Amino acid sequence: MTDLFETAVQAAQPSQCLPPFLKPFAGHAGRCIVIGAGKASAAMAEAVEAHWPGRLEGLVITRHGYARPTKSIEIVEADHPVPGAAGVAATRRMLKLVSGLGPDDLVICLLSGGGSALLTLPADGISLAAKQALTAALLASGAPIGAMNTVRKHISAVKGGRLARNAAPARVLSLIISDVPGDDPSVIASGLTVPDPTTRHEALEILTRYAIAAPASVIALLNSSTGETPKPGDPVFDNVENVIVARPSEMLAAAESAARDAGCDVVSLGADLEGEARELGAEHAALAQQLQNERAGELPLVILSGGETTVTVTGDGRGGRNAEYALGLAQALGGAAGIHAIACDTDGIDGIEDNAGVLVMPDTLDRAMAAGFEVAETLARNDAYSLFAGIDDLVVTGPTRTNVNDFRAILIT
Repeated sequence: MTDLFETAVQAAQPSQCLPPFLKPFAGHAGRCIVIGAGKASAAMAEAVEAHWPGRLEGLVITRHGYARPTKSIEIVEADHPVPGAAGVAATRRMLKLVSGLGPDDLVICLLSGGGSALLTLPADGISLAAKQALTAALLASGAPIGAMNTVRKHISAVKGGRLARNAAPARVLSLIISDVPGDDPSVIASGLTVPDPTTRHEALEILTRYAIAAPASVIALLNSSTGETPKPGDPVFDNVENVIVARPSEMLAAAESAARDAGCDVVSLGADLEGEARELGAEHAALAQQLQNERAGELPLVILSGGETTVTVTGDGRGGRNAEYALGLAQALGGAAGIHAIACDTDGIDGIEDNAGVLVMPDTLDRAMAAGFEVAETLARNDAYSLFAGIDDLVVTGPTRTNVNDFRAILIT
């Protein structure tokens, strides 16, 4: 099972997926400034340096522990998932790099998941503390990534297309690794160089829908026209090209090919699944047992899926959406024989923990009970990490330096 996960991660490595998209721009005559943010951005910068024939300068922001050795492009590490002062300071420096450029200059913007927190500059009137509090509340609310980023875009000086406005009139090429269901570039890293189709009124509605008590400064901004973002048709985007260089569907296809080569039949549920993590786990448990009964002659069989689930945090435990999905799966399977699973985040970090994800085995519940865990109570506390750590079924990879969202595989024998 871990082999399939490793195959998925390798399919999305910047060194593999990014170089072909640089070739059409390699003869550019003006200055070339490289900027960007995300968990894959340092590895993306490394790939650009390895394949760009001319001079480069720039700065990208990545998560602590995700840096790579570069020569011309500075790598800054900052806080994630809640933004911090290092990210704000680096973002200010980045804006200075792209200011004053001309139409003959090129800005290569390297974006991947995590960019929303890492490349961060609160709008005028919003303090970093207010943005941190709002981000933490959004992360715990159970809101999907699109909704969270709708709010983030409207309280930022750089998100929702505003970074492109800062770089104009230079040519902007954004190379993007997608980590969102549907691969919408206006959602990835909160659409830094993409026209924003959402509105500040939608952002206010999201805060109401998820019962988020936002700071007064945030509410004031969202009630003001200054809180609105650049929209489709704005001429600021006339010289901007946004290109997705890696997608979750491609990492899932690589895993499917590997599973078939290993002699398994495959059922792929797609790479854009969303929903409450534990509930999706229970649904997949029911499907696995159904297929085990109905397709007994076609075993072994692997169910593959990707996407980004959500967790509505009501407890104070250690979680991660993949761990919570897996525990929901294990609970619903009830120790069913012949079913194993893996659920991991391709960036190497499940939520804010130190593991990529977890494994589920037929004896998971028995071992958890022997270790003193009661599944329903553990889920109620959002403490799935502690359970899987207690039975030594964490998957720990360290930083993968890419990010194409979650990977899940259920093996049926």
